[in-house]
Amino acid sequence: MSSISYQVDADGIATLTIDQPGKSMNVISPEFTEELSEAIERAAADSSVKGIVITSGKSSFVAGADLIGMSGMIEHARNAPAAEALKVSSRLTEVLRRLETIGKPVATAINGTALGGGFEIALATHYRVAADDESIKIGQPEVQVGLLPGAGGTQRIPRLIGIMASAPLLLEGKHLSPQQAKSSGLIHDVVPAAELLAKAKAWLLSPQAKSVQPWDERGFKVPGGAGGMHPAAAQLFMAANAMTRDKTLGNYPAAQAILSAVYEGTQVPIDLGLKIEAKYFLSLLRGPVAPAMIRTLFVNKGRADKLVRRPQGVPKAKFKKIGMLGAGMMGAAIAYVAASNGIEVVLLDRDVEAAERGKGYARKLVEKAVSRRKTTEADGQGLLARIHATADYADLADVDYIIEAVFEDRAIKADVTKKVEAVIRPDVIFGSNTSTIPITSLAEASERPEKFIGIHFFSPAEKMPLVEIIRGKKTSDEALAVTLDFVQAIRKTPIVVNDGRGFFTSRFCMNYIGEGEIMLTEGIPAALVENAGKLAGMPVGPLALADETAIDLGWKIHKAAETDLGDAYTPSAAIGVMEAMYVKNGRAGRKNGKGFYEYPEGGPKTLWAGLADLFPVKPESEWPSIDDLKKRLLFAQALDAVRTMEDGVLTDPEDGDVGGIFGLGFAPYTGGPLSMLDGIGIANAVAECERLAARYGERFSPPKLLRDMAAEGRTFYPAAKAAA
Repeated sequence: MSSISYQVDADGIATLTIDQPGKSMNVISPEFTEELSEAIERAAADSSVKGIVITSGKSSFVAGADLIGMSGMIEHARNAPAAEALKVSSRLTEVLRRLETIGKPVATAINGTALGGGFEIALATHYRVAADDESIKIGQPEVQVGLLPGAGGTQRIPRLIGIMASAPLLLEGKHLSPQQAKSSGLIHDVVPAAELLAKAKAWLLSPQAKSVQPWDERGFKVPGGAGGMHPAAAQLFMAANAMTRDKTLGNYPAAQAILSAVYEGTQVPIDLGLKIEAKYFLSLLRGPVAPAMIRTLFVNKGRADKLVRRPQGVPKAKFKKIGMLGAGMMGAAIAYVAASNGIEVVLLDRDVEAAERGKGYARKLVEKAVSRRKTTEADGQGLLARIHATADYADLADVDYIIEAVFEDRAIKADVTKKVEAVIRPDVIFGSNTSTIPITSLAEASERPEKFIGIHFFSPAEKMPLVEIIRGKKTSDEALAVTLDFVQAIRKTPIVVNDGRGFFTSRFCMNYIGEGEIMLTEGIPAALVENAGKLAGMPVGPLALADETAIDLGWKIHKAAETDLGDAYTPSAAIGVMEAMYVKNGRAGRKNGKGFYEYPEGGPKTLWAGLADLFPVKPESEWPSIDDLKKRLLFAQALDAVRTMEDGVLTDPEDGDVGGIFGLGFAPYTGGPLSMLDGIGIANAVAECERLAARYGERFSPPKLLRDMAAEGRTFYPAAKAAA
């Protein structure tokens, strides 16, 4: 069944309506590209057709490439000869160039969101009109998954609005509303949705209708100058290269490829410019970054959002009211998130004053949203009305789910568990927001451990997209299914792991912090440690992260592990750093304004000058290379991700990669810690681990699982899956 209907009216206007069966949004695939080509040729050959309108039968226009189905193109790009791979990957470019040169005027009626290749279709038409709807998004977001616009976007956009105005769309993936797109010159008009098709057809029948694009007319010049041919453009590229390097730190080749495609392509005729773009696009398909980013940031995250780990056979749960135990920063933020998604919250703390302070956190967020016009005063007050601050456990009697976020203390958690279970319905699931204490041990305080589960949020919970769900040994499928339903109801992304100290994310995070702290003991300057983390692709350095998560918490976690594990506990050199900072100097981190950084009022944070006294810096000649520092910080995390798979905490690499990036900011360009190892090559990764272990310590010794995989030629992702 064709996804493009073809109708010619009495005025000779052919309307091509894109409506892919069985899909909520139209997406671009090789099959769709051929259908579009056939429809274009049909209209070109039909003498009765005076003009063409392209529109959509869905609420959106075209959402871009089918990234889920892109594995075939990536695999072909990697394995086919270059000429053949280029022909396949640039097929849409060829079809769209044919569209704009068939000798008949073509209009696009953009009735909904047009992103990526969807907007590139519109750019290849001679007239673009969009519905007047602020929810419509127009743009080229390809850079966000490691690609560049591969069907003319890097060539047509600069030729329409100039190179400088193109930069935010191409290099940042910025979205525009229809009115913004019109103001910028990317589309011609914005009209009420009911008038959209009529407006497009009216233009096609008007004297203004043209079948030639501006860049195909004699004497055309790129607005503001092309590439390096104009002084202003040359200066722009000098600044753009520096800014791009500053933002990407050389880790994201798509940004540099976009700059190169624009620089080179705008200096030559459009046909040659499109070929230049196509070669850069193919180079990204063949590289390690785009496939890894597409797989984790889009495909695997999408699977997680659709609850791929949800047990079958459990009825879908709905949530009218939840109980939130603990009104500290985390509990208050979770309450806000639930209330903002229409769920009533009983926010309980030791006294009403503490609970009201927690509600005050939500009030501040509402006030900020109202001031920024992200919500209305009425909607904000409605959100706050859904949060009931209380100290009375009886108020939990009719809740549909419980989340506990009290202090990280077994006794306190056990106490609230018993008090809550005395009043809630027996079918209600109890979710503990512990960050490190094993769920199985916490469930010992419960009368119904099968309904006890870990639900680990990340701070600040109103912003962080991930929730780590932890199954205890007695946690039932029902508890897991209901918890996944709740995470979906509040529009977060879940991963599912098995029980173990620190689960996945906390121990993963502690390895990054710990390696940075160990570097201090080796006489490496703190500034170099921090910069190495950022150069490796992490959002902040390990010492800054230690401050954010609290140095005293790290100390307490290690001491609790020492107590629980006894002789099995293996101390780390990082313990001495935490002891020196917190126990001996009272530096707990950002929360008390004193950590590895100083936090002056009204000024930027700065590294604490006293670090050099606690951890003397060695001569520069004794410092490791920056490349080794970067590798150590990344491998410290990746190897622990492997160990969590060995331990059975992680059951699928998807959860490790999604959790690593969306929970902890692990270098997104790698696709996640396990994708990174696949990208390096497992045998190469083992060899690198052995080198690091020999020089820096046994903690880098490759786990048995990694050695076995190297010996057997296995990867974390099968070859086809690893491609996209």
